[in-house]
This record gives sequence, structure tokens and C-alpha cells, in this order.
Amino acid sequence: MMWLRSLLFYVAFYLWTALLSLPFLPLLLAPSSWMMRCGTLWSRGTLLLLRLCVGLDHQVLGRERLPPGPVLIAMKHQSAWDTFAVPVIFRSPAMVIKRELGWIPIYGWYALKAGMIPIDRMGRGGALKAMVAASTKALARGRPIFIFPEGTRSAVGERRSYQPGVAALYHRLDVPLVPVAVNSGLFWGRRRLLKRPGRITVEILPPIPPGGERRAVLAELEARIETATARLIAAAQHPSGDKAVESVPARRNESRG
Repeated sequence: MMWLRSLLFYVAFYLWTALLSLPFLPLLLAPSSWMMRCGTLWSRGTLLLLRLCVGLDHQVLGRERLPPGPVLIAMKHQSAWDTFAVPVIFRSPAMVIKRELGWIPIYGWYALKAGMIPIDRMGRGGALKAMVAASTKALARGRPIFIFPEGTRSAVGERRSYQPGVAALYHRLDVPLVPVAVNSGLFWGRRRLLKRPGRITVEILPPIPPGGERRAVLAELEARIETATARLIAAAQHPSGDKAVESVPARRNESRG
């Protein structure tokens, strides 16, 4: 039954995407804010289809912890679901994305037009400067900066090294850094077609004030996100609360893929 519902979702998703793709093309000549709003509409529609077809919903905890004004948001990345949810949960985010995503026909054009920030992960210093410059402009337009600090998706229970780019942005932008935990991988696994019904939990954690030392902040960010993510996973796996957080395995993966 879950396979059938997952298949139904994919059929509906691709039809929804095709329905919007061509009408959005003229927006490539419009202000970027128009494309951002249309992209958010696409994301909202995708999440609605996921709820109707699969029975997968979500909840957001800790919205009151998100400080007003310029902010840098760093979120655990377990699933493709995360990329759909971010524009719905956070208002007009400027997301740091892999440069290769901008090369995808139509999707990449729209993402760049909407003000997403491409990063060449092999570009080192020059890429970092470009990312900081683009982020500074986005903050000046009132948009939060959003980054997945691991740089790629990780499976449930897997630990990947947090990349130095998030610490560099924190240091250069001088704004609060907001950690965000999620347990989406339990329901929409990494590179898995099967979608499971349930409720994904996204938790906004207390912000880290600007001005901290880079290495200490990166370690604190990782500790907060990973601890909260393990707690969310354990709570979803054992709703009765009879299993401890430590029951969630943590497989360390140093890959920077």
C-alpha cells in the first residue's frame, strides 16, 4: 500500500511540476521576488500532495526562537523533503545550493532567478568570497540566509562533518546563527522512493549570538543540531517515550560528498 501511495505521489508531483514549469518561464524577466513567491507556491503544492497521497505531514516547533532581523539558519539535511519545506517554513530564504543545481534546465534557472546562492565546493577561497558577497546582498534585502551545514544529505543515524562554510558565513555576516533539527529521513529516506506516512518534526533551536570564535561555534552548532535530531528521531520511533535517545545509532561519516 505504501508503494502505491508513493507512486501516486510521484505521478501527482511530476504533473504539478509540469503544470507550473512553462507558465513560470516569463518570470525569468521579472523581479526575483516574483520567482521566489512562485517557487514557494510550488513547494506548498508539493507538501499538500505529499499529505494527500502519502499521509505525510509536518510540524514546526520553536518558531518563537527565531530572532527578528538578519539571521543565518543552519539545518540538518536528511531528505529531499527538506528542500521543499524550507521556503514554506521560512519566509523568502536565500538558500546556499551546490553550483551544479543551477545547471539543471528550468529548475536551475528558476532557483538562481529566485536568488539562491550557488557555491562551487571545489572553488576554495574565491567561492567563499562569492558566497559571502551574495549573502550580504540577500541580508540587505531582508532575506534570511539558509545553509545545510553538512553540505549534503545524511541518512538517519549518520554523522557527517560540518563544513567550514557555515562558520565562515557566521564570522563574516555577524548575525545570529539559528540551528534547526529535523527527522525527515525517517519518512522520506535518502535516495529512497518509498514514502512513509506520519508527521515530520522540524525544531528551531535557540540561536547562537554573533561574535563567537569560529571553531567553537562550529562545534556548538553540530552538538546542538545532532543532539536535537537524535531526540526527534527517538521520539518518532518510540512515541511512548520508553526508549532513550542513545538508542539511535550515530555512524560517523567523514565524507564531504
